[in-house]
Amino acid sequence: MQSGNRYRSVLFTVCAFLSFSVMWSVTAFGEEPAKTEPVLETREVVISATKTPVPVTQLTSAVEVITGEELERRHVKTVVDALRLSQGVTVFSNGGPGSSSSVRIRGSNSDQVLVVIDGAIMNSATLGNFNLANLTTDNIERIEILRGAQSMLWGADAMGGVINITTKKGTGAPSASAFFEYGSFSSIREGGQASGKTGPVDFSVALSRWDYTGFSAVNYRRGASERDGFHNWQTSARLGIALPHEGRLDFNFRLLQGRTNIDGGFGPGFDTLGAFTNSQQFVYSASYSQPITTWWNTALTVSRQTEDSETSSGATQRNLQTGVVSPTFAFRSQIDTLANRVEWQHNVQIGKPLLLTAGYQFRDQQGENRDLLTNNLDIPHKVLSSHAGFAQAQLNLWDRVFATAGVRQDEYNVFGSATTYRATAGYLHQETGTKIRSSYATGFRAPTFNQLYFPNFGNPALKPEKSQSMDIGVDQYLLDNRLTLSGGFFWNHYRDMIVAQESLTVCGLSPFGPFAAFCAQNIGAVSTKGWEASIKYAVVRDVPWIKSLDVQAQYTNTLTRDLQQQPGNRVARIPVDQWSMVVSYQPIDPLRINLEGRYVGSRFNDVNNQQPMRAFDVWNLSASYNVTNRVQTYVRLDNIFNEKYEEILLFGTPVRSIFVGLRVNYDAK
Repeated sequence: MQSGNRYRSVLFTVCAFLSFSVMWSVTAFGEEPAKTEPVLETREVVISATKTPVPVTQLTSAVEVITGEELERRHVKTVVDALRLSQGVTVFSNGGPGSSSSVRIRGSNSDQVLVVIDGAIMNSATLGNFNLANLTTDNIERIEILRGAQSMLWGADAMGGVINITTKKGTGAPSASAFFEYGSFSSIREGGQASGKTGPVDFSVALSRWDYTGFSAVNYRRGASERDGFHNWQTSARLGIALPHEGRLDFNFRLLQGRTNIDGGFGPGFDTLGAFTNSQQFVYSASYSQPITTWWNTALTVSRQTEDSETSSGATQRNLQTGVVSPTFAFRSQIDTLANRVEWQHNVQIGKPLLLTAGYQFRDQQGENRDLLTNNLDIPHKVLSSHAGFAQAQLNLWDRVFATAGVRQDEYNVFGSATTYRATAGYLHQETGTKIRSSYATGFRAPTFNQLYFPNFGNPALKPEKSQSMDIGVDQYLLDNRLTLSGGFFWNHYRDMIVAQESLTVCGLSPFGPFAAFCAQNIGAVSTKGWEASIKYAVVRDVPWIKSLDVQAQYTNTLTRDLQQQPGNRVARIPVDQWSMVVSYQPIDPLRINLEGRYVGSRFNDVNNQQPMRAFDVWNLSASYNVTNRVQTYVRLDNIFNEKYEEILLFGTPVRSIFVGLRVNYDAK
């Protein structure tokens, strides 16, 4: 194992300015509800596993929660950097900040992981996955990561898991903050934030900008010379209104805007001059929740996510092996997509032990792909829509025995229907703090626009991908819940996977010669299995020179096998072994020191297992000091051992990097 690298976690600091003031009056209908029980503290419950609040100790699913407070303490500035240290998650980026970044869970594909921000579906209508390149941690309250098939509640694209991201809710007296950071690669980042609560209205608003001169996306150690920079704007806001009779109304907005210089050309071994991507995403959502009676409540969520993405190939490219400079295969494309989602959910409590949930979801994706050089539409305007109904039962007996069971039916306008189900069970032995949990579920993924309609590749006869998923685990809570130990086994089987295959009967002739064309077909099958272990330990509190000391670590073993195209081969880019750890040490109140480490084992870059990639480990160090209760300084050192590594073959990663920053807080009181 080599001493290794960095990651581009830097500072999240609370950002921007603004304040809203709105009055809204709504009266509940039907029977007036009695006073409900106090809402559980969000850090102690998980919502996305069942779409209802469930205490962590009663969960029967494999879930990890990353809070905004943790991200701020460790000065992590991008969500993809936070996910790099998560259980069962594998992350790939083809270059520095702003480059395409994808996430896989338990050996799944990136387009089998559903990403949701404030109820809005972020997965691309054309590629299927969500590129996290432009998403910073600004104004994020929590990230919930569900491992395993979740299609029963979340629908398509959730075969591998769900990443659910929530914007901060304003609390306390109005306050504001601003920050400035400078560091390696001429990285300059600044921003500000305002949040608070006044009467029935709470708000949280943030704005940040990040300019980064960067390094070559194709590995400069292999001879690339051009710097590929990154420019990012991030804006987010949440406005909440407390309504009569325990109701609540939330409005959310987020803008993700980034321009990134890229490499690739005819392949990853080319240093492309002048190529870039320019992306702008708007995320809008609103949610309304209202108790109808003491035993019945309802929640309505409406969202829209739009993306305008322009990609240019640049003018010339240099082959890193031969040094030959040649023109690129010139293209300039514009992809415009939108995703709408409406979900109406009802929860009915039958006595204390049984909670029934039923809901309806409408999902709509639209988009087109235009060639800006010829002004032709590669994919004309298309619509992929679905209607779905789901029902779930949750059982809680004596706060010891827990179970869930649910079923879902999706009807699509393109390929027909998909039925999925999920069942979980758990037992908590309260006297010893031991919980046993297990789950079994099915999942599906709908074909994307590219797979259905892209010229000389798309196949309108495609069916959805399908999966089975199971896991079993043990969670042990010790020392008044200061120590949590977890371990478990998982297994997944994916079938009817959509892959590119040469075929004369399905696709016809290739436009580039007298050969059969490559087109999308349902012929892939993959199995993944492995085991997970983690520890979270609040070691010490309030002793001399140790205000606090916290340790958390996780290990994941993932065995993958191709069952169809290359039988017996490992899945590309998924390591057998990976682990991470975070140590947070606070010797005195004003000072905090964090150490992060990540290990990624050896793997293959290709499905033929002909391109082996060596293991690497990366270490980061950060420290912050509160000069006063309003002023904080911090420093972050990434890749402190200057590890030389690649996440994707031939693409670059940062060398040892340092970032320093200043944060100023203002409390309206």
